[in-house]
Amino acid sequence: MTGNTHRPRPITTPPDPQEMARRLEAVRSRMAEVGLEAYVVVDVHNVYYLTNFANYVHERPFILVVFRDGPMRFVVPTLERAHVEARAIAPVDLLDYPEFPAPAGDEWSDRLADVLADTVAVGVESTCPLFVAAVLTSEPTPVDVVDEVRMLKSDYEIGRLAHAGTVVSDAHRETMDRVAPGDIMAVLAGDTTRSMTVRTLMDMPHTNMLASSFGAVIQPPSISWDPHNFTDVFLTMEQGGPHVSVINSVVNGYGAEIERTFFLNAVPDEARRPFAAMMAARELAFELTVPGADMAGVDRAVHACIADQGYGDHTLHRTGHSFGVTGHEAPFLAAGYERVITPGMVFSIEPGIYLDGVGGFRHSDTVLVTDRGNVSLTDAPDQLDDVTFTR
Repeated sequence: MTGNTHRPRPITTPPDPQEMARRLEAVRSRMAEVGLEAYVVVDVHNVYYLTNFANYVHERPFILVVFRDGPMRFVVPTLERAHVEARAIAPVDLLDYPEFPAPAGDEWSDRLADVLADTVAVGVESTCPLFVAAVLTSEPTPVDVVDEVRMLKSDYEIGRLAHAGTVVSDAHRETMDRVAPGDIMAVLAGDTTRSMTVRTLMDMPHTNMLASSFGAVIQPPSISWDPHNFTDVFLTMEQGGPHVSVINSVVNGYGAEIERTFFLNAVPDEARRPFAAMMAARELAFELTVPGADMAGVDRAVHACIADQGYGDHTLHRTGHSFGVTGHEAPFLAAGYERVITPGMVFSIEPGIYLDGVGGFRHSDTVLVTDRGNVSLTDAPDQLDDVTFTR
């Protein structure tokens, strides 16, 4: 952590109409900058960000259209109209279609054509499905307007992220308090995700489970060198280490993660040096992730630090990613991502070293950038003695 910055107060209440209006105005301002009259939103996370309505993707399209002026208009299946009305906080005009497939004149594409009639300058997300872009009457401009706005968090969003940080941190602490050699990955994951689910529902009875996901994986040394290897969930924890805990969840619409490298009963000699190298890279990343710094420059410096200690050929990923209404999103602490860090951004800080035959070495925290430096929204011990447990 850098700077004299206090952890923000967690917020558990839904966004109010003023917060939703702020988001819409930020999107409209960005639309004006790039010369758009209308913007077509299909990505479920962007729809949630602008309306507070969460849905899962299926064959019936949900298409939100934002105009520079006037209300947003939302093309939805009739089946879901009442659902949208129950969850949406931002004002939207609903245009429902009876079913998919539907007779000519009653298809979702007919509703969208009505919405965009006589609109020339139309933007779409870079991930807009081709079947949606194909029915637009004018050639759309691919530009990630909402994703750009989401990069900077409001005070409300920071409070929600702080709450998500407490949920994952407390669940992680419970798991670290009990994990022992012989524990099964699947059992640990089940207990940890159950704890986070119950905590979330107790804190926020209004929780939308379609905007929530709870993930927990505790990797033993035999696979911790392969960060996303969760193929055999019946592997067991081992004597020694390095084990790696991975707690990444979206808590009623806001993401956070905490990860730790840890040891059970002993630290193997071959693990001490790479653990120290990881910690040096981590400390440098915290030091550099401050306002005005270049994101690509942070990643290059952190990887250079790892290389200087002899592990340059044993990294697999960037230094960090952001959080918001998802657990992985832009912006990124990554070489080639040339953007300036700004207060209100949130990143994971998670440089890693991976040695086949030894294991993985990675701590991760969810970190808010402030005007005075940064502050972690997650909390767990990180020093070697404090992550070596006698069981």
